[in-house]
Amino acid sequence: MAYSYEPHYFEDFEIGTEFETVGRTITETDFVMHSALSGDWTELHTNKEYVEDTQFEGRIAQGPMTFVQATGLVYRSGIVERTAVAFLGMNYMDLPNPVYIDDTVSLEMVVTDRKELSREDAGLVVLDCTLTNQDGTVVLEGDLKFLIKRRDAE
Repeated sequence: MAYSYEPHYFEDFEIGTEFETVGRTITETDFVMHSALSGDWTELHTNKEYVEDTQFEGRIAQGPMTFVQATGLVYRSGIVERTAVAFLGMNYMDLPNPVYIDDTVSLEMVVTDRKELSREDAGLVVLDCTLTNQDGTVVLEGDLKFLIKRRDAE
């Protein structure tokens, strides 16, 4: 069972360590809020009638919304709470399957890299992430790169 983890400093992240998050159900409000914030009102996301004539089972989440849900679950897990200096990007991201309203997503993370940097206060941590729905279907795969505080930088 996933739970909220303690904040991890750079020194705490060991390559191969795995984390998992709680689930989060995607709602109609999530769709509307993301469309409003992003300005993406594409019919695949907002028009129930239009989507009935497509290959999808209903309106689908925007790819960026799926990514935002994944990053939100990283933060909700607690592992980077008050230790993340910055999100530095990704080396790759794949969205192999859609996310629908009422899907419940959860995230599995594995530490795949940890690098010393020229900075004395923080280092690079890379988390390989897999976001799945309630059926175990993968909806996002990618790595997230974070600049994480060192314990002695506090």
